[in-house]
Amino acid sequence: MVFARDTEANLQAAVELVNSARRRDGQDALASVDDLDAFYRRWAYSVRHDGDDAELAQVHDARAVLGRLWDVDRDEAAALVNTILRDASAVPFLTRHDGMDWHLHATVPDAPLATVMLVETAMGVADVIRSDEYDRLRRCAGEDCTAVLVDLSRNRSRRFCDVNNCGNRAHVAAYRARQSTD
Repeated sequence: MVFARDTEANLQAAVELVNSARRRDGQDALASVDDLDAFYRRWAYSVRHDGDDAELAQVHDARAVLGRLWDVDRDEAAALVNTILRDASAVPFLTRHDGMDWHLHATVPDAPLATVMLVETAMGVADVIRSDEYDRLRRCAGEDCTAVLVDLSRNRSRRFCDVNNCGNRAHVAAYRARQSTD
């Protein structure tokens, strides 16, 4: 484990959220309220969930803001994190719930889901920045892929996203290239 369990989960949820709009097939994996419901359950959120089109629109706006974290350098990311936390009036506190040991929350219990997503990601990225590990947030190395990833491997070797099957495609292409030179 590179970071605390909640930090890693927040970063991985953010990656899935950002990548929901970066699929190679052009489809938005978070296009409907049902898609958002599934995302909410998959990441075991325990906060307010309105389950309506207004909430979905707010989550789409949050997704765009969070996507910027992969497009800026460490200093700009710190400024963006500070803006997110300030705009949400975030006040970190330790909590235990739903069988999870102590972890951080920073929003009021009835905060909108999009706000929680923004703040939890900002808290995770704050850990990444202050640990001088910002290079773990990167773009997929796949050809023509715009997806993002967080490299939580010990040896910092992760290069490909999970959303577009880029790693498998790169390995197949390398295999075919080796076969054609034989």
